[in-house]
Parts: sequence; structure tokens; C-alpha cells
Amino acid sequence: MDSWLDSARKRIAVATGVSVEHMELTDQDVKDLLDLARVAAHDSGDRTNAPLVCFLVGLTVGQNPDLSLAELTNVAASTATER
Repeated sequence: MDSWLDSARKRIAVATGVSVEHMELTDQDVKDLLDLARVAAHDSGDRTNAPLVCFLVGLTVGQNPDLSLAELTNVAASTATER
């Protein structure tokens, strides 16, 4: 994780009381989210969809931590094939 992202994560943790460890991104998480953002930005026709769909996936995982981030990013990315 780069220093800017790590600093943002720590500030969010302090501001919200959520543990820094709870917001740890694995290398696979980063890959999945960046792949989803790429698909959303390029295949949807609107680049602003990239951060928004990543936020929706994050909200979903936050509500149900048993769900797999990789699975959800695949579900969201599959929207591109429906166009």
C-alpha cells in the first residue's frame, strides 16, 4: 500500500474508531478492485462509475463480511457483458 493510501486509511480509522487492521487491503483485494474500476471506467461509457461501483462493493462487504470481495467484484464487472 502506498504511503498516501496508508495515511488516509489511518486517518479514517482514527476518525471512525474502525481498526486499521479491519481496513487492510490484501494484494488480491487491490487487484480485484483495480480490475473492477478499469472495467467500470472503460466498459460503462462513464469513467465516474469506477469509484462509485467500488464504493457499492465496499458497502456490501461492510454489511456482510462473509461475502467474498473477489466474488462481488466479479458480479459487478459482469454488468459490462450485459451492455
